[in-house]
Amino acid sequence: MIYFDNAATSFFKPQEVKTAVVNAINKYTANPGRSGHNLSMQTAEKIFEVREKVKNFFNAENYDVIFTKNCTEALNLAIFGLLKPGDHVITTCYEHNSVLRPLENLKSNGVLVSTVFCDMIDLPSEIEKSINQNTKLIITTACSNVTGECPDIKTIGEIAKKHNVIYLVDGAQSSGHMEIDLTNMNIDMYAFAGHKGLLSITGVGGIVVKNGIELNPVLYGGTGTESEKLVQPNDIPEGLEAGTIPTIPIISLGAGIDFLSKNFLKIIKIEQNLTKYLINKAKNLKFLKIFSPNDAKNVFCFNVKDLDSSIIANILNEQFGICVRSGLHCAPLVHKKLGTLNMGAVRVSLDFFNTYEEIDKLICALIEIDKMS
Repeated sequence: MIYFDNAATSFFKPQEVKTAVVNAINKYTANPGRSGHNLSMQTAEKIFEVREKVKNFFNAENYDVIFTKNCTEALNLAIFGLLKPGDHVITTCYEHNSVLRPLENLKSNGVLVSTVFCDMIDLPSEIEKSINQNTKLIITTACSNVTGECPDIKTIGEIAKKHNVIYLVDGAQSSGHMEIDLTNMNIDMYAFAGHKGLLSITGVGGIVVKNGIELNPVLYGGTGTESEKLVQPNDIPEGLEAGTIPTIPIISLGAGIDFLSKNFLKIIKIEQNLTKYLINKAKNLKFLKIFSPNDAKNVFCFNVKDLDSSIIANILNEQFGICVRSGLHCAPLVHKKLGTLNMGAVRVSLDFFNTYEEIDKLICALIEIDKMS
């Protein structure tokens, strides 16, 4: 099997992550922040350590880390927890449904939404043109999960800061694949997934929030604090993490970050070289319709002639043992821009464990599929 679906979930998990999971099952299954016994306090200390690792990895000293079960929940917390009727928010056609659907819901509650349709290079200027006196939030991805294109988030952050607007970045595809410096990039809130580039097991994500930004909870229940009150506490992070948090996935996230931190620049270079190799090879296949730019990050998107993308993905899986993703990738506005709403597109997403030989096998498989059609 050749696994090229890392933008959905990374397949390779380092031995350090696997060991951390087993260790957590044996030592840290007590409920953190709920009990006063040693096992509970030791687990709470372990969770605190991972919060600090997340902050260090993203250079977020003056930020809080709120854990969620995935990036979707983190984005929902940021969006629903911040926006109120009358607020204006700016987003783009490159966003995932984890952004688009919450915003669509809020339209009926009096939140005004502007969606910018343009080429990625023009996003900063077009976003700035859309800012008005009621603009409270700008939301962009750090990397498109469809094409691998990356907006200039540093420039957008500077624009947001200049206009006193909060900037939320969807880091589902960038975390673990790109250097993200929240402080220097002027990013106010950053949502991440653990199970993709950060190499954790599934079940953990989070939102990194700049100190001073107040979010209302979207989940109500036990927090281990102020239990005598029926009103949800607003302390951070506990007030935004109602219920038992996913201890074992969080500990695996810490191990994944440890692994990445040792060789992060080397890992990024490997992934960049693999992506360039794939794109250069694919350019020679004239029957491909390529949607990713030459500088795409880890993601390569294409179609074979006018064939439905699901047909290509099924053939790659059944006849060649190659795992890719087809369809709309939960990002319909990108496909509207690309003109692929009807057939979707085939997505190959790489990680540092992939090889040039695997890419060569994919190219050979696509040539065979072209002969079949």
